[in-house]
Amino acid sequence: MTSTAPAETVDGSPRPEAQRRVLRVLVASQILSGAGLAAGITVGALLAQDMLGSADLAGLPSALFTAGSALAAVAVGQMSQARGRRAGLAAGYLTGAVGSAGVIAAAVADSPVLLFIALFVYGAGTATNLQARYAGADLADPAHRARAVSTVLVATTLGGVAGPNLAAPTGTFAESIGVPALAGPFLLAGVAYALAAVVLVIWLRPDPLLLARGLDVQEQARRKAAADAAHTAGTAVDVTPAPDRKRGPGLIPGALTMILTQLVMVAVMTMTPVHMHDHGHGTAASGLVIAIHVGAMYLPSPLTGRLVDRHGRTAVAAASGLTLLAAGILAAVAPVDSVGLLALALALLGLGWNFGLVSGTAMITDAVPLARRAKTQGMVDVSIAVAGATGGLASGIVVAAAGYPLLALTGGILSLAVLPAIAATASKR
Repeated sequence: MTSTAPAETVDGSPRPEAQRRVLRVLVASQILSGAGLAAGITVGALLAQDMLGSADLAGLPSALFTAGSALAAVAVGQMSQARGRRAGLAAGYLTGAVGSAGVIAAAVADSPVLLFIALFVYGAGTATNLQARYAGADLADPAHRARAVSTVLVATTLGGVAGPNLAAPTGTFAESIGVPALAGPFLLAGVAYALAAVVLVIWLRPDPLLLARGLDVQEQARRKAAADAAHTAGTAVDVTPAPDRKRGPGLIPGALTMILTQLVMVAVMTMTPVHMHDHGHGTAASGLVIAIHVGAMYLPSPLTGRLVDRHGRTAVAAASGLTLLAAGILAAVAPVDSVGLLALALALLGLGWNFGLVSGTAMITDAVPLARRAKTQGMVDVSIAVAGATGGLASGIVVAAAGYPLLALTGGILSLAVLPAIAATASKR
């Protein structure tokens, strides 16, 4: 590990300088991967509806790439635990690129079976994009962890907002080379995910998780040496373990917050383009609404990070439930011809998800020691992905049976389950 400048140190460690470099590299990769994950959100349901000729299973693509992200979360977490964040994240993005290519092949061959398999593989990119937030927190000061997480998340905004708005142009380009228009955004996704992997492989040095572990070992050795010296000298010394080495009370509420917000967000988001399409809105209009939604998912992250660090994890987690309720109510009552109100509802949906993700991530990172952090984070993200898959699969069934307004309202009410979950845990502290 080398640097062209002298290492700025804390207790002799290069943590601050390394953290700044890690965040810069993660920001670059997240901008690229943001464009990749937006493809599935924007046209995945529409592509399935077009190939199947029915809206009944339009939620299946979201469920599949979310289920794929669950498996990828385990793999990325395990690989990161064994070999560091660089290897885990790069492998995840490359897998997402392979899935994007598979979606394009399925569209050309008009094969729903291949489409569903490819979407499952494509989900690895979504899982990896979310796992990157943990890499931003590995070297962060505990008092600024939420801000570090938010820096990584907000970087997704540029690609995430640009991706849906490129749905029409990429569709036109796809048609010009003999690929169905709805598969066009997956051309962008494949290139974006591959480039994100290249950025990480080349520049994510030092590896944040491996460096954090090394610094943690040094700190424990220093504390043990001080304790031994104090014992020999017959004096007392504080050898209380550092907070990061204890399983804190935030693991369960952090996981529950992210699981519930993911379930509600995916369910409502998945069926919004289908709802708009069924009422005469074109791809450009639905792309704009999803772009606003994705922007709201990530753009407020710096503010959210400051709120979490200043006012506490549980307060912002509670705010996520209330914000998602407002989103569900507005989406349910919005007139079908009002793109503006739907866009506002989806913006609130994204904001509520952002509150839940940043606060929940900070709780998880606070609670789990470095020795098993990446593995535990991967398992938590599996639960989040399963919740998203459930929401995506159920959304199409609910809309087909009872309509989009009922789906949105039910999702908003369900999000309130965050409040008693947090309150019950907080009362045990």
